[in-house]
Amino acid sequence: MSDELIPQGLWTGDYFNEGSGHDGIFNKLKEECGVFGVYGHPEAASLSYYGLHALQHRGEESAGLCVTDGGEFNYHRGMGLVKEVFDKDRLASLVGDCSIGHVRYSTSGDSRLTNAQPLVFKYRDGDLAVATNGNIVNAPKIRRDLEQSGSIFQTTSDTEVIAHLIARSSKEFEEAAKDALQQMVGGYAFLLMTNDKLLVASDPNGLRPISMARLGDAYLFSSETCAFETIGAKIIRDIEPGELLIVDRNGLREDRFAEPQRKALCAMEYIYFARPDSDLNGSNLHSARKRMGKIMAQQSFVDADVVTGVPDSSISAAIGYAEQTGIPYELGLIKNKYTGRTFIQPSQELREQGVKMKLSAVRKVVEGMRVVMIDDSIVRGTTSRRIVNLLREAGATEVHVRITSPPFKNPCFYGIDTPDRRELIASSRSIEEMRREIHADSLVFISPEGLIEAVAGNNVDDYKGGLCMACFDNDYPTRTDFNGEEKFGCSC
Repeated sequence: MSDELIPQGLWTGDYFNEGSGHDGIFNKLKEECGVFGVYGHPEAASLSYYGLHALQHRGEESAGLCVTDGGEFNYHRGMGLVKEVFDKDRLASLVGDCSIGHVRYSTSGDSRLTNAQPLVFKYRDGDLAVATNGNIVNAPKIRRDLEQSGSIFQTTSDTEVIAHLIARSSKEFEEAAKDALQQMVGGYAFLLMTNDKLLVASDPNGLRPISMARLGDAYLFSSETCAFETIGAKIIRDIEPGELLIVDRNGLREDRFAEPQRKALCAMEYIYFARPDSDLNGSNLHSARKRMGKIMAQQSFVDADVVTGVPDSSISAAIGYAEQTGIPYELGLIKNKYTGRTFIQPSQELREQGVKMKLSAVRKVVEGMRVVMIDDSIVRGTTSRRIVNLLREAGATEVHVRITSPPFKNPCFYGIDTPDRRELIASSRSIEEMRREIHADSLVFISPEGLIEAVAGNNVDDYKGGLCMACFDNDYPTRTDFNGEEKFGCSC
C-alpha cells in the first residue's frame, strides 16, 4: 500500500459533502475543543460518551467517537451536541475496549463534517485515529511542504498534518509519532489510536490541559478532570509537558518526545474555559476563581449594594468579591443555557443578537441598586456593553465592572478563538476609553500579579505551574511567525 493516507469514510461522502478546498484556511479563527480517551474498558464507547458530555462546554458544534477492540475501527461523527450525535443504538454499535472522542467548536465558513474529529485514516500499518485540542502554529508550512512532496490533504484541519507525517515515516509507529511531534510548534494535547495502542502527548510547554485517571484496570485521559468525576474514575495526574504515554496490552509506558520547556498552561483555562469543578495543576477552578474575586475586591473596592456575576464562568469570582467586601451577592443576571458563547459569533450583528438572546437582567434584584458586575474578560467589548445596558434598563443606578483577567490585548495562537489584534478593544484603547465605550461607571481589571496569586493560592513563592499570559502581555512561549505567516486558531 502507498504511504499516502486514505481517510476512512471518504467513500461514504463524509469528506466532501460540505465543500472542499483549504486556501486561506489557516488565517481563520478556531476555538477550544475537548478530547477524551479510554483504554482497557469493555464499555469504552459509553464511558467516552459521558466524558464528552462533561466536556460539552468546550465544543458544541460537532462530536465524534472512534472505538476498536484490537481489530477494525468503528467510528461515528456528527454535527451538533454529544446527545444529538449519539443515541442508544449508535453507542451500542460502537464495540471495543479502546476509544478516543472529541468535541469541537467551529468558525465562520469552516463548520463542516469534514473537520469533525477524531480524524480516521488507513495507511500502510493499519488504522490511525487522531483527536486533538489546541493549535499547531507551524502547520501551514508543514502542510505546504507535504503537499509539494505529494501528500493530498482531505480536511481543512491542521490536525491532519500529524497523520501525514506519521504515514510518510519509515520508522515504527511510536518513533514516527515522536518525530512528527518534534516537528510541531504550538499548544496541543494529542490522542493517537491504532488498532492495538493509544498514545497521549502534551506539547513541550503544556499549553493545553490533559490529565490521566484510572477506572478499575482501565486508563482514561481527558482535557478536564470534571469528566473523570462524571464516571467515577480516580484522577492520577496531569500529563507533563513534552511527555508521551503509550498504553497497550502490556500496560502503560511513560516516555517523552521532547524535553519540557517553560511551562505555560493557558491562563484563560483558569479564568474562563474550564468548568469550575475541574482541577488544573492541582488547583480547583472554583476556588481559584473565588480568589480572583477576593483579590479584585482588595485591588478595587467600590461602595455598592449588590454584586452579581456574568453566568456561568464569573459566578465563582463574584461570590469571592462579595465575601471579601461584605456586599451581598445576588443573582442579577440569568443565562439562557440554549445559546452559544457570544464572542465567537461570525458577525457584529449576530454577536449583538446573541447577547440579547443569551442574558436577562433580574429587575427585582437590580432596580434602584448600585451594582458591581463581575466578568471574566473583555474581548471586543460588544458583550460587556450590552450587559451593562441590560442592567441599566432593568433599573440599576450604577454599574461598576470588574474583570478577572488583565486587559486582553493580543491574539491567541494556541487554540482559543480571538479576533485579530485590531478587533481587540484593549489593544487600541485605554481603560478609561473602554469604560466609556461599555457605558460603565467604573472599570477595573485584575493585575497580572493578582491573577498569578489567585491561581497559585498559598504557594505563590513556590508556584511552578506556569501560565501563558501572552494574550495579556505579548510574551508568547513559542515562535508564532513562520515564513512571515502568523497562525491563529485551533487544530480542532
